[in-house]
Amino acid sequence: MINFIIKHLIKPSNPAEDRKKYGIVSGYVGIFCNILLFISKLFAGILTSSVSIMADALNNLSDAGSSIATLMGFKLADMPPDKEHPFGHGRYEYVSGFVVSLIIILMGIELFKASFEKIISPQQMTFHMLSFIIMLFSIVLKLWMCFFNKKIGKLIDSQTLQAAAMDSLSDVVATSAVIFGMLITHFFDVNIDGYMGILVALFILYTGITTAKETLNPLLGSAPPSDFVKEIKKEVLSYKGILGVHDLIVHSYGAEKKLISLHAEVSAYGDILKIHDVIDTIERDIKQKFLCDVVIHMDPIDTEDKQTKQLYHQTKYIVETIDPSLKIHDFRVIKSIGEIKLFFDVAIPFHYQKTDEEMVQQIKDKVEQLGSNYIATITIDHISM
Repeated sequence: MINFIIKHLIKPSNPAEDRKKYGIVSGYVGIFCNILLFISKLFAGILTSSVSIMADALNNLSDAGSSIATLMGFKLADMPPDKEHPFGHGRYEYVSGFVVSLIIILMGIELFKASFEKIISPQQMTFHMLSFIIMLFSIVLKLWMCFFNKKIGKLIDSQTLQAAAMDSLSDVVATSAVIFGMLITHFFDVNIDGYMGILVALFILYTGITTAKETLNPLLGSAPPSDFVKEIKKEVLSYKGILGVHDLIVHSYGAEKKLISLHAEVSAYGDILKIHDVIDTIERDIKQKFLCDVVIHMDPIDTEDKQTKQLYHQTKYIVETIDPSLKIHDFRVIKSIGEIKLFFDVAIPFHYQKTDEEMVQQIKDKVEQLGSNYIATITIDHISM
């Protein structure tokens, strides 16, 4: 069924347009399925006087609202760049995902309150086979929706659709809890409907909070995948004349719009025009291969002065003896009368056990032991390891 929908409803054109089509189709499927489940469960809840079934029905109504928000997010994200938003509107997709999570959280709070009231003032429940069949049908349909959203989410690299898949999976668990309560009431005459309603509400709240975190991270600016960073570095280093890469930053303006900036180390003795041509070539090739814009800053390094090379290796060894995870770059030596000044950056992980000031002082003390006339000027860079 999933392949049938993809084949007949999505006609391939170009990656950006296809992504929009996948998102819109997923939104419409979610709206249809969730409204169908809401009506079915609402009928089942009225038939059995069950607050947990009614809670599950309202959960599906909120899921329909989430699908509408997802649909709007994909349509808004496809808007072209304008004067106020020169990098496009791709982050609307993340905004819609965050709105979805807020809807889920609010629904969970209301259902928790209703279920608690049902525990305080329990009502008699009746068991109907039709209601039982409706709940079983709900589990099957929600499992299908989970696989559907997960597959499309992977195809277009969408956090919103991946979150929708997890939401469907949590709905399966919640509905299973409701069915369990129905069977306990029917066979043992023990009314645990209110408790099952609270369990459903807790599942909904957990899903909402998890979804909020996943969709908020890209808006705040999360670290890029390590595999992607490694691929970019490997690509840049494959070009002749590039000696090293550091300070690589990825700015995401949506799944289809990324801007990369990085520093490329080159020989200070090379032909500046030839090096500039190489840098231009790298920028064009990366844009074509990885579908993202890149800006490269050239860092000239002294590759021929013997004393500079020796000091570089000595400083590198000193830093790595403090912690092997620490790396140095942008190493320069300026010689003046009576002084040898060493300028370099040290890359350290976030949340390192020492403060920047402590790290700078420790490295300075060790470097300046190389000679009384050595002066180290250190800049700290924070990186994800």
